[in-house]
Amino acid sequence: MNQEAVKHAAIANSRSAFQAIRAIDYTVIFVRDMASMRRFYEEVLCFPLLRELSPTWIEYRVGENTLALSKPGRIASDLPTPTGSAALQLAFKVGIAQVDQCADELVRQGIDLLSPPTDQSFGHRTLFFRDPDGNLLEVFAEI
Repeated sequence: MNQEAVKHAAIANSRSAFQAIRAIDYTVIFVRDMASMRRFYEEVLCFPLLRELSPTWIEYRVGENTLALSKPGRIASDLPTPTGSAALQLAFKVGIAQVDQCADELVRQGIDLLSPPTDQSFGHRTLFFRDPDGNLLEVFAEI
């Protein structure tokens, strides 16, 4: 590629329409077991149900965002993530006191903690656990 082509590519990339993206509007978790995942997100994490579009698509309001649970195949024909493999990690931001309170609630409900509330060197207090499908969840606060 000559210098002019490299320069043109750099200019084109700096004007990408993708630079207009300002937020993640919604996140979709492809689930293996919809019933247990629904119970976990509604009863353990207490996320308010936003809407249920079908038995294979459920949405929750999480702050300004939407978290959806979906069976694979709605749009793409991907296979479910193998058992024992996390498909994603979600981090939920709370106040400092709520990190420990969330840990206490999880333990009371029989949820195993992967890591109890811990002050990290990078300025977060973190708590790690898994949802029923094995996805890694974090509750954190800035300290």
